[in-house]
Parts: sequence; C-alpha cells; structure tokens
Amino acid sequence: MDKDSESWSVDPNTLNDGAQALKDRPALVRLLYAQAHAARWKLSPARFAVALGQSANKALPPGAPTTQKLQEYLGALHLEDLALATACAEECEAAWEHFFTTYRAYLRTAAAAILRCAAGSADACDLADSLFSELYGVAAGKGAQRSLFRYFHGRSSLKTWLRAVLAQRHIDAIRAGRRFDELVEDDAGAGPPITLLGPPVQPRDPHRERYLAFFTRALQTALEAVDPGEKERLRLYYAEEKTLADIGRLLGEHESSVSRHLGQTRRDLRQSVEEILRNGMGAANGCSAQPGLSDAEIALCFEYSAGDNPIDLEKLLPRPKSPGSAAGKRTP
Repeated sequence: MDKDSESWSVDPNTLNDGAQALKDRPALVRLLYAQAHAARWKLSPARFAVALGQSANKALPPGAPTTQKLQEYLGALHLEDLALATACAEECEAAWEHFFTTYRAYLRTAAAAILRCAAGSADACDLADSLFSELYGVAAGKGAQRSLFRYFHGRSSLKTWLRAVLAQRHIDAIRAGRRFDELVEDDAGAGPPITLLGPPVQPRDPHRERYLAFFTRALQTALEAVDPGEKERLRLYYAEEKTLADIGRLLGEHESSVSRHLGQTRRDLRQSVEEILRNGMGAANGCSAQPGLSDAEIALCFEYSAGDNPIDLEKLLPRPKSPGSAAGKRTP
C-alpha cells in the first residue's frame, strides 16, 4: 500500500463525527480495511473511513463515539459489501465489473419474486435491469455524490439492500403520479372515508425525512388559519373517519353540502401548504428555519406524504375544547 493511500487528504466537510473518530484511530481503520479486502478496488483507507463514519453516524448517538462503540458497530458490518459499494460509487471500473458479474442474475431473480413472475420474464428483466442501469448510469454520469450506492451503509448485506431498493422501485412505479389527491379532488357523495395517507414505505431519498417534516410543519401552519367550522369537518372526516352522512347529521347539513365544503377546504388547504413550502418558514417552537423549496421539491413533499404515514391527524385536528368552540351549523 503506497504512502498516498495512507494519507487523510479528504475534504474536511466529509469528516462527520464517525469519520473524525476514525481519523484518530488509524489502526482500527487499517484492520477494517484489511477485513473488507478494499485494496483490491484501489479504494483508499481515507475514503473507506469516510464510508465507515457515515455508517456509524446513521446508527450511533450524536457526538464522538467511543472506541468500544465504534469497534462493536463497525465490526458487525458487511465490510466487503460496503467496500464494493463505496468503490462503485467512486466509479472504480473493476468494482463495477465485479458487481455486474456477481449481482445481475440475483437482481433478476429478486425482481421476479417481487413481481411474482418467472425469473426470465420480460417484466422481471426490465425491473432488474432498470435498477442496474440506474445504479451504473447515475454513478458513471454524475459521480459518487449522485450514486445510489451512497445510501448503502453495510448494516445489511448488499443483496438484502438491493432487494429492498428493487421493491421500492416497484412501489414507486405503481404510485407514479400520485400527489395527495385528497387535497384537490371533490368527494363523490357518501361512502367510506378516504384516508389522507397511504401505507408506510421504507425511505430511500436521504432528504425524505426533511421533506416530510417540513410538509407536516407547513400543513400544521396552514390548518391554524382554517375556519373552526371547516376544521371540524376535516377532523370528523379524517381523524374520526366518519362518513359524509354521519357528519351531515352531526352538523345539521346535507351530505352533499358536507362534500362540497370539504372539497373547497382541501383545495384552499393545498394552496396554502404549497405557498408555505415555496416561501419557506422562519425558526419557531424549536424548529429551525426552512428555506423555500422548488416546485420539484414541493412535488416530492406531497408524494412522500402520500406514500408514508408520518402525520398524527388527531394531534393536528384535535377535538374542540368546548361544544361552542367549533363553528355553528351551516345550511346547504
């Protein structure tokens, strides 16, 4: 191993708590580097240490970890898989060739299992090869900062991670175009209540949690400006999951009137949320300032909210403190 590969000539901004701790423990890095057989990909110890540090930061509490904590956590990682993924993210040709040869057949088999079809079917090959092309194309076209491999931290095997990404890709394809439709569409009469959010999906985008948190904060702010009577309809429909007919009986309205009011409130609410996301929010109530988002980022906020279940509707739409706190009855 040459002297340059032993140096720590990396961008200081990449030295998170875990990587900084490893910088001060070169013997541990050398041990893990050897166990990962990372030298075969010509991956420097410095770059591998950054990958190890990023993995540790995802799992360990904030702050500089102790040597024992680092050794326990990092020693349990799939180190060879982490080295391969990191080398692929760094556009190492030998690593890519190994990945292609080793994992292409597995990806097609996993895709077939997800789609419940034959391994050699066109659908299975398309799903597998689309991910393979994306992994290679993103890394080769835009560099390590854009490679999907940067989301792999070695806590699971590379095969397990790839299968999870394939499953996510399949779900994303099914949900393509879905954008929190309940906020923009009118209800078509009585029937089972529409849920605001869908079943949970394992996050993939590293900014997903930030978008979801900002969306929830924007929604809460927008709800504060909603008329109490309209908010009560939202609460009954979404938090208590009552039908339009039930709400009509409670509020003395015809169900068609309830539907019309809900539809208008949702449209107004969506517009308010979009404006808040676009304009940004200042620091308040323990939340840091959030700069405004682009249209594409706003679309992601709505998409992730439609695909996950992070919002406590009972908290955002609480019961009125007294019977008179909600607005009175409205006529159709």
